[in-house]
This record gives sequence, structure tokens and C-alpha cells, in this order.
Amino acid sequence: MDMDLENRLVSGDYLPEDDGDNPLRPRTLQEYIGQEKVKENLSVFIDAAKIRREPLDHVLLYGPPGLGKTTLAAIIANELGVGFRITSGPALERPGDLAALLTNMEEGDVLFIDEIHRLPRTVEEILYPAMEDFAIDIINGKGQGAASIHLPLQRFTLIGATTRAGQLSAPLRDRFGVILRLEMYTPAELARIVGRSARILDVNCEEEGALEIATRSRGTPRIANRMLKRVRDFAQMLNDGVIDRAAAQQALDRMEVDALGLDMVDRRLLQAMIQHYNGGPVGLDTLAAVIGEESVTIEDVYEPYLMQLGFINRTPRGRVVLPAAYKHLGLEPNGQTSFE
Repeated sequence: MDMDLENRLVSGDYLPEDDGDNPLRPRTLQEYIGQEKVKENLSVFIDAAKIRREPLDHVLLYGPPGLGKTTLAAIIANELGVGFRITSGPALERPGDLAALLTNMEEGDVLFIDEIHRLPRTVEEILYPAMEDFAIDIINGKGQGAASIHLPLQRFTLIGATTRAGQLSAPLRDRFGVILRLEMYTPAELARIVGRSARILDVNCEEEGALEIATRSRGTPRIANRMLKRVRDFAQMLNDGVIDRAAAQQALDRMEVDALGLDMVDRRLLQAMIQHYNGGPVGLDTLAAVIGEESVTIEDVYEPYLMQLGFINRTPRGRVVLPAAYKHLGLEPNGQTSFE
């Protein structure tokens, strides 16, 4: 079975087609829609740091992909009025890569490290004294001629983002003073985001059309903006450029995204469990072999949303399809369609 992750409309991960989303990103906390508790707390922390004229404490943002962690980090730097440097865990391959970044930071600047759980251990160990003491020790040379160089740093704020907070080492996690979880968005919040993006893109999108896109966006702004751009194309060709509810439904149905945001891949996964194993329990490795996908991809990409909907469950004996999934697919537990 061909499951092309790179082209999934409902993927929360960053895709090349999202490159043009910069104009859609809010630049202030006031413009940022949703995550109200996170925004309220951040506003207090930022204002207090500005009054004390100190850098903001180090911040860890975690939650599923596509919820706005990078956007929020840029907003924090903007609200503080400081410089913003961005990198990722996999990009920092050697301690020298991190040292080069840190030594070029100005007082109060924000360094954003995406996928911080993927930092190499040698790089992570350089980060500890940098976060605590604003200094790093670099070993210059090898063997008996090696010398340790102590480099003081300007005081800075590190913002780390991760989709897997559990994979962070305890020493790294403990050095963050502010730890914030980003939650999935409600359809109403996503509809507001779609409406804002439509105005920026100069798209005629009615409220009901925005809500239809929102309800199929899996609680994720990145998916909502991606869907808006695809629906815009259909509306332009078939509905005089107007995105109303019917136009949004027609476009998303043609792209095989159903009313709950499941695409063809999600439905195939559920149907394979039902048809081959009577709904389970079925082991993860066995399921991966049946659908021709890697176990880790099923576990990290497909399962979280299906579990959130209450469609599947993980048990000690394997994965099980729950009654809500049968109902959504129009099936009875014995595999017969409920319309027969």
C-alpha cells in the first residue's frame, strides 16, 4: 500500500508547500488566536522581564506538530524587542555549531531550537552551562596539547520546541524555567484562524465555509491554512471564488478528507484492522506488515489522531478498533454495512 507522507493534506508536519505561510503568521500575542492560558502566562512573564530589564527565563514549548510553536517563539522575541535566531536539533551536529551561534548572540536575544529532543548528546552537554551560567567551555586541540577555553556569553533566552517532551533528558528539561504545553485547537478557534488567513490572502470566505474547513483540520492551524489554500483553488474554478459551506465540502470531499478530518490513509488503516483481524487486537508489527508501512510511522503519525477521536485503543495484546470507528465508517462490528 502506497502511503505518501510527503503529500498528506492532513499532515501536521511542515511540508514544502507551507513555505509561503509567513504572511499568515501572527507577529504579536494579540494577533495570536487560541492557546489562551499559554498567552496569559507568557504575557505576564514577558512584561515582568521587561520591567526588570532581564532576559526572559528559558522556555520549553511542547505539543503536537503544526500548533504554532515556531510562531509563538518569534512572537516572544518580537514582544521583547530582541533578536531572533532559529535552528533545529538535527542541524547542530557538533559542539562548535552551537558555540558559533551562542557567541554571536546579543544581550537578551532569543535562540530558538526546534526539535530540541534530537540534539546530539555532545551538543546538549555544551548547552547546560550556557543556559545556567551564560558561559561555555570549548576544548581546543587534542591529546596532551588540548586546552580548555572558557567563553563568557551574553545573557540570552533559549526557547526549545519539541513534539516529544518525554524524550528530553532530565538535566535539559530541568533547566527550563517556563514549560508550556500547546493544546489542540477547537473548531471555533480554527475558524477564526481560517477567516484571518482568508483576509490576508484576499479570499472571499464565508463564516460557514471557514467552519467547514476548521472542522476537518484535526485541531491544527497548519492543516487549516493548507486546506484553505487548496479549497481556494476549487472555489476559484467552480464557485466564482467564493468559499461557502457547500464549496468547502465539495473541495474537501474531492480531496478525500472526510467530515472528521480523516483521509484515505486513516480509513485504510482502520479498514485493514477490521477486515483482516475483526477489529483486533492486532500487534503493531503485524499491522505494519499488512498495510506496508513502518511501525514507527503508524505509532507517531497515524495513531495519535485516531486515538484522540476514540477510534482505536492500545491494549497489552495489540491495537483494537472501537465502536465509534465502525459507526464513522458505516460498518457494524461484524463488518456488514449498517445501510444494508
